[in-house]
Amino acid sequence: MKAGWLNRVFSAGADDYRLVAWVFLRLLGLIYVAAFASLAVQVLALAGSQGIYPIAEQLQQASLEHGALSLLAYPSVFWLASADWTLLAVAWSGALLGLLLTLWPWIGGNRDRWWGNRGWGERILLILLYLLYLSLVHAGQYFTHFQWDNLLLEAGLLAILLPGGTRLVVWLFRWLLFRLRFESGLSKLISGDLSWRDLSALSHYFETQPLPHQGAWYAHQLPDWLLRAGTGGTLFVELVVPFFIFLPRPWRLFAAAVTVLWQVLIIATSNHNFFNLLTIVLCLFLLDDRALGPWMPSSWRRRADTSPLLPQHPEKAVAAAVLAIALVVVPASLVTAGELVLRRPVPTLSGWVQWVNRFFVANRYHVFPEVRGERIEVQIEASADGEQWTPLDFRYRPDDPRQAPAFIIPHQPRLDWMLWFVPMNPAFLDLFDRFLVRLTEGSPTVTALLAHPPLEQGPPRLLRMRVYRYRFTTPQERADTGDWWHRSDLGPFYPLPVVERP
Repeated sequence: MKAGWLNRVFSAGADDYRLVAWVFLRLLGLIYVAAFASLAVQVLALAGSQGIYPIAEQLQQASLEHGALSLLAYPSVFWLASADWTLLAVAWSGALLGLLLTLWPWIGGNRDRWWGNRGWGERILLILLYLLYLSLVHAGQYFTHFQWDNLLLEAGLLAILLPGGTRLVVWLFRWLLFRLRFESGLSKLISGDLSWRDLSALSHYFETQPLPHQGAWYAHQLPDWLLRAGTGGTLFVELVVPFFIFLPRPWRLFAAAVTVLWQVLIIATSNHNFFNLLTIVLCLFLLDDRALGPWMPSSWRRRADTSPLLPQHPEKAVAAAVLAIALVVVPASLVTAGELVLRRPVPTLSGWVQWVNRFFVANRYHVFPEVRGERIEVQIEASADGEQWTPLDFRYRPDDPRQAPAFIIPHQPRLDWMLWFVPMNPAFLDLFDRFLVRLTEGSPTVTALLAHPPLEQGPPRLLRMRVYRYRFTTPQERADTGDWWHRSDLGPFYPLPVVERP
């Protein structure tokens, strides 16, 4: 059945984005592969039975707090089973399904004909990917409640509407990209961090970001005038360029080019997992088939032309679903944006938005609203007797000043990243304490996140913490010593200078 008036309102010109949607799904599948695989190699340490926040403990707490509404408050496939093998199965299955989504036109396209070429094959894959990643995000607690996780879920939900969807889906993707970029810039201005206002933010950012790579060291050495210009450019790209998204085609193409350029520069200087890659992929919806077509192989264009994505005449049920999602996402995202500006919940409105955002459909985005002026790290040392102390060797966070910062995109080592927050934010002391307890217990899944076990002879009896100030070396210092970092000992870490195994 045709969609009647919904067709006439929303499907005009939808064919102009069929290739865009087709390429987007292929790339989204790869983003899902990276996100799931990254979690698969660490999910047991984060949420397993011997992990930092065991999933069984979380489910029990959700059940006590929400009772019959537990499934809505904590939507997760782990209500069906929560053993360690389930966590691994969900993570690796998600990576496999993501790869299947990317390859679907070549290995599953014929199967779409079973449903009249309505795109049910891709839609089922997209629904499963969304539900599995949603489950892992809830399971990961602090470790997975990052903006890139939220962005992937919101983009993944909208992607479900592309098979058989209307042109309104294209607008919703643009709305998502606008919010991501503009809210990130707005948060910098209202955060109170003067470094964004006096254009000195990039003078500190490269060495104080959570997990820099070698490109950050080189960027940090740039002249001050260029770093200030980069800070001003960031504010322009995030505060002005997003409005071009809603202007005529030439302005949208300009917005896409500038946004992609800035994301490439960030990738060249920062380890932000798949975040910048996903932002680049979302910029596809600022283009159209006329702009994208000449860059794509002819075989891809032919497959896109026969795909069920964004058809000229969508079915009534699909068009209605798109409209229903828009009527939820847009008002909810306006509320979350208002909360960002007011820096507090919006009275009478935040309640229903909180329930909606159990599914991460209208998130708030605020990328690095504040930049630290110095890098403070907690160094953990282990001992069996209290006499000999061995520093823990993490894989990616700064420890040894001689160790080169690694380029790890699109992977995100969640523990290494979270420890960056600990010295400056008391809210993360519970996470830190749980991590230390698992170390003294000798949890194999947690110690596997380290480059080496704490001690060769077994779990450490004692752990102590010291605080260091890190800064990038100058080119002369690096030439003389070979060190990437210079660090200064600031003394014991309070309030947990020593932890002893019971």
